[in-house]
Amino acid sequence: MSGRVRARRRREEEREEEEKEEKEEKEEEKEEKEKEKQEKKQEEKEEEEKEEEKEEKEEKEKQEEKKKEEDHEEEDHEEDCGAQALPHHRPRGGERDQRPGRRLQKLRSSPESVPAREHRSPGEMSSDVAVTLLVLAGIVGLSEATRRLITRSLARTALCVYAVELVSTFQLCCCTHELRLLAEVGGIEPRVALSLTYLAAVVHGLTFSGAIGNPTGTLEHAYRARIPGGSALRRIACQFAAAAGARAAVPVMRGLGLSRLHVQHKLLGYRCVSPVHAPLHQAAAVELACAFAVQTALTHTRSVDEKYRVHAIAAVIASVVYAGGSSTGAVFNPALAFSTQFPCSGHSFLEYCVVYWLGPLLGMMSSVLLSDQLGPLLSRNPMSVPRPVETKKRT
Repeated sequence: MSGRVRARRRREEEREEEEKEEKEEKEEEKEEKEKEKQEKKQEEKEEEEKEEEKEEKEEKEKQEEKKKEEDHEEEDHEEDCGAQALPHHRPRGGERDQRPGRRLQKLRSSPESVPAREHRSPGEMSSDVAVTLLVLAGIVGLSEATRRLITRSLARTALCVYAVELVSTFQLCCCTHELRLLAEVGGIEPRVALSLTYLAAVVHGLTFSGAIGNPTGTLEHAYRARIPGGSALRRIACQFAAAAGARAAVPVMRGLGLSRLHVQHKLLGYRCVSPVHAPLHQAAAVELACAFAVQTALTHTRSVDEKYRVHAIAAVIASVVYAGGSSTGAVFNPALAFSTQFPCSGHSFLEYCVVYWLGPLLGMMSSVLLSDQLGPLLSRNPMSVPRPVETKKRT
């Protein structure tokens, strides 16, 4: 009996030892895995630090190259001015050799400086404008063809209105994306940008086929009982869906490299900077004023013939963009802002909502309420002068 008990004890001890060994092995494996994870994290951090250092070095080198180029340009300009002031002065041989050498150094040391200057020349500007006009014409042409196809196929259904709203808002957002790229990256003159803004507004007004393209305008139509409330909400949903679609489609279109500006924007990673260059309350006030002006123009030109009204509204839009474009971009359209301004870095989503959603909404409401209050007063006939009572002559 004692031998069996001892054998059992030995077996139990062996099992305990095996379990301990297994636990120790598992713990060692866990420790090794944790060490590997830590090593990987450290390696990733080191790689990120190295990449950041490389980027900083590249940026410093670029800045130094730009400074050298500016210094060389100033020296060349001074030499040219001196040569013009002294026409009979002949440069020495050393001076003749220095200027071509400097130009060669510029071209060799800064090959990336050439594309940065290309947009400043009049020829490149005109080519950028021409390509932009072709792209805009293509967008409008495809949208118009889609609208006609929709009106033919869905003419007898209630979906026709919403489909046209979707296509028209998509057209508006895509064209605005292209015009903004031309203004920011292309560096065109303000008068050219305003002319293109006026032209685009006229084209949109003539091709929208009853679409509104603006959530605040849709709410104004619902307030005036021109469209039902449910229809207004569905239209607004279509407008924001089209804005999101344009926001996703524009990078794909620019990835084709149709123009030099598209290639440059692709190299920049399709990044954009916030156009809000004012305090939050001031920016919201600018959008409020822009929406107020446009809504007031829309309200007081409803009786004008459509072919003249389009140009009047386009002129108001161009004026508003000229006045408030430097502060916020003068969008005054929540759906359009969601497509063009919200993806840009520099401000939070809530700040963009205050500027580009709350501001235009308050501007539209103030215009509508003011016109409702002042309209009846202005439309009243002047008080008639009381006539003297005619007395019958006694016979």
